[in-house]
Parts: sequence; structure tokens; C-alpha cells
Amino acid sequence: MRHAHPGLITMPPPPTQTQQIVDNLFRHESGRIVAVLTKILGFERLELAEDAVQEGLLKALQVWPYKGIPENPAAWIMQIAKNKALDVVRRENGRDSRYQKSLELSGPPLGFPEFFSEREIQDDQLRMMFACCHPSLSLEAHVALILRTLCGFSEDEIARAFLSNKETVHKRLVRAKQKLREIKAALEIPDPVSKPGRLASVFQALYLLFNEGYKASSGATLTRKELCDEATRLTRILSQHFSGDTPEAHGLLALMLFHGSRLGARTDDLGNLLLLQEQDRNSWDGKMIREGFSELEKSAEGNVLSRYQLEAGIAACHCLAPKYEDTDWARILDLYDLLVGFNDSPIVYLNRAVALARVEGPEAGIRAIGQIRGERLEQYYLLHAVLGEFHAESGNPGAAARCFRKALELTQLPSERVFLTRKLEGLVGHD
Repeated sequence: MRHAHPGLITMPPPPTQTQQIVDNLFRHESGRIVAVLTKILGFERLELAEDAVQEGLLKALQVWPYKGIPENPAAWIMQIAKNKALDVVRRENGRDSRYQKSLELSGPPLGFPEFFSEREIQDDQLRMMFACCHPSLSLEAHVALILRTLCGFSEDEIARAFLSNKETVHKRLVRAKQKLREIKAALEIPDPVSKPGRLASVFQALYLLFNEGYKASSGATLTRKELCDEATRLTRILSQHFSGDTPEAHGLLALMLFHGSRLGARTDDLGNLLLLQEQDRNSWDGKMIREGFSELEKSAEGNVLSRYQLEAGIAACHCLAPKYEDTDWARILDLYDLLVGFNDSPIVYLNRAVALARVEGPEAGIRAIGQIRGERLEQYYLLHAVLGEFHAESGNPGAAARCFRKALELTQLPSERVFLTRKLEGLVGHD
């Protein structure tokens, strides 16, 4: 069956509008197109697929300002990318003829939604997700590959997101792709025996990706919404597929939805940090919260319990409280007591100390923090900020000031520095 060429709008858009449309497509469609092309070409041709998609986007910037935007921009870019890949393959020797045959699909040009169903596209993205999170690679490589291949992030963007530099990210991606070529990694859904371990790697990578967006480790802003959105999108694809339809996946998605619903309320108009008790709960996204509770219910089906369900349960308690004062801290403390059995990291114990202080008072929180072990936590600004809060609540402003100063030394994020400076200003003369 032959497909009609996507029609063009009659009036070309301004160049700035074209740039915005292409930028939007690059963020939202490039990963989908790369996944489809990689399935056709084979994982060993991942870089060719990426280059071909880049070519399609550059071509759009050159053509659309003069000829107009196609009715189906993604299909147009897909066709350019497919032709580019085919041209490269044709220039190669006969041993690559199988790629040429696979690319010569019916119909000039491809109609993206007509030729590939949404389910097929999501399946391709899922296969790519599992390949990116191959157990032979590090967690850092998992996340970098996901951002590059499935989310369309540049190496510069990945470097900024994870407090690194472009050269380090480039080397990490090159090594990861080389490793996957060496082991002949397949674009496939893992078999039942290996699937639990592969799923665990995917969960961990998506969790880290969301966390970096929710609380950025570097840069001028406290949050990076685009990272949270991509992590949520990919987790939703995973949870809706038979291979990822597990309690853990639904729990992870619920966790992201609950936290994502509050993302816009975490800072004021100037980008300064707002504590949970300072946030306007009317601005929380009710639709995301409702979806979060639906996913949390799904995560309770069966007899599997994971850290993701417990963390989602904690987040749900905050979403259920009409006011901060109505928060069920006793329930939250119970959930943290369960969570330490799955994840006994110092950060979890620090969060548990906050819940304990709300139930038993600030002195109990101070004692709990004193029992936490971990040298890295001493270099974590939030440990000292929380201690400062507890000391202030317990009537010891001098100790509180010392803690807030130490926290200031350990953070560079402007919003956090403004928050801590205000805390110190409230304790002037008490140090």
C-alpha cells in the first residue's frame, strides 16, 4: 500500500516558530524514531540511527521555513531519517545488504502513524530501554544511554544534568555502545529467567533520572521538569506493557506522579525553595494525584512489596493531607520503618528522623540523626539543615545557626542558599 506524502500548510511559519517546533519534536519524537530505526538496522547501528534522525531534524530547519510544516511532522522526519540511513547502507559493501532489504519498506514515503502502530513504537522503545540498562553496564551508563537514545538529550544536557562535563559523558556513551556491540546485545524483551534482574536495572535508572529532575544536584534551578517528565513517560510505557506490568513498576509510577504533582509548587516566583508546609496545595496537580492513587492501587495487587511502593505510600500521605498540620506522620514513620528493611541508606534514615521528630518531638529527631552512620552524609547539606531546624525548634538557636552555616558551606544551588540565609537571618544574635 502506498501512502500519500504528508501535506504542507499553505503559509510557511516564521523561523523562530520552526525552531520551536523542531526543538519540541527533537525532545518528544527523536527517541521514538531512533528506537524504530534501531529495530530495523540492528543495535550495532545505533549511531547511524541517531545520525539519521539528526539529519531529519536539520533538514526540517532548512525546508520548513520556506515550504511549510507537514501535516505530520514526525512522519516527515522519519522518512528523511530512513532515507539517510538507506543511503549510508547502500554505500557500504555487500555484507550489509540485509540492512538495505529491511529498510526498503513499502510506500514512498512512510506514513509514521499508518505504518507503525503506537503499540509497535512503544514496544521498540521498551526493547531499547532494556538494552540501555544491560547488566554489563554501570548505572551511570544506563542513565546516560536512556537520556541520549530515548529522550533525545544532547551530551551537553546530560553533562549539566549530572554535574559532569561533555567529554566525560561522551566517553561514557562511547564505551557503553562499544560494550553493547561487543556482547552483541539484542533489542528484545528479556526472557522470564533474566527479566527480574533486567527490570531492576531499568527501575533503578528511571528512579535516578526522576530524582535528578526533582532535586537537581547542580545548576541554577532546584528542579528540572524535563527530566521528571521523561522518567514518568518511560515508566508509564513500562508499566503498561505486559513485560513491565509489575507491582514495582506501578509503585514507581505512582511515586513519580505524586512527586510530580507538587513540582510547580516547590519554588516561589523567584525560584526559591519552598518547604512542604509553605507550598500552596491548591496548586498541586489533582489529575496526577488521582492517577497516582490508581497506580498505587495496582501496585498493591499480588504479594510483592518493594521500596517503590513504600516510598509512593509516603508520598501519598502528603497528598492526602488537606493541610500540612493534617499530615499523618505516625503512618509515615511506620512506612519508613518498613523502608529501611529495603533500603538502609543514610538518606532514608535522615528522612525517617524527620518523621520521628514530627511524632515525638525535635529532640527525638536529633538523637536519631546522631545514630546515623555514613561519612558521605556529613558532606550532605540537608543533614545540617535538618539538624538546624530541630535545634531551632528545641530552643537552641546557637546550635541551629552553626548547623545552618555548615549547610551553607555545602550547597551551591542558589535556591537552597537563599533558604538557608533566611534561616540564619531569623537567628541573628543567637550564635
